[in-house]
Amino acid sequence: MAKTVKPLIRANIAPGLQGKPGVKAKAGVKAEAGVKAKPGAKAKPGTKAKAGAKAKPGLKSKADVKAKAIAKGTAQQLTKPDADMSVAVLDRLYAVIVDRRSADPAHSHSARLLARGPAKVAQKFGEEAVECLIECAAGNTKALIAESADVLYHLLVMWVATAVDPADVWAELTRREGVSGVVEKASRGRTQAAGTRKIP
Repeated sequence: MAKTVKPLIRANIAPGLQGKPGVKAKAGVKAEAGVKAKPGAKAKPGTKAKAGAKAKPGLKSKADVKAKAIAKGTAQQLTKPDADMSVAVLDRLYAVIVDRRSADPAHSHSARLLARGPAKVAQKFGEEAVECLIECAAGNTKALIAESADVLYHLLVMWVATAVDPADVWAELTRREGVSGVVEKASRGRTQAAGTRKIP
């Protein structure tokens, strides 16, 4: 008995297009001439990646991008404390200096400074400020950071020596927030005219 041979069904392919090796065209499907896959087009669900296919260089998954952003934010938090943390450091240092007023000047630098009186404390602050200015003018950032810390410390010593409460300074800074520098300086001029020794 002779075998029945089914006729081969071929897709009617437009001129100039060639099918991929091993891929059978579906019956009645016509490929449009000159149509190419759009770059970046996504595969349909269930489509498997070709063997040996590589991801484009520089592309990262959303999870990788998110993880990197979180890591970057954490690093910034560790290296750059926020304003509240900075004020807390100064408040703690102020409390330590207050506590050192009754310490032995031979064992405490703060006690030694305070024992010399407000005028000497102010003089020492001025010396530290000049050193800070010198490093700034020289463009020595690392030394400027160190000298700035010295200036802040001696400023706090000066506050302790003259009974200035840091909370009053923070309140004054808060009051000035959002105020034009021109307006603020003009108000200082009116204060000077009222009898202060401040130079306008």
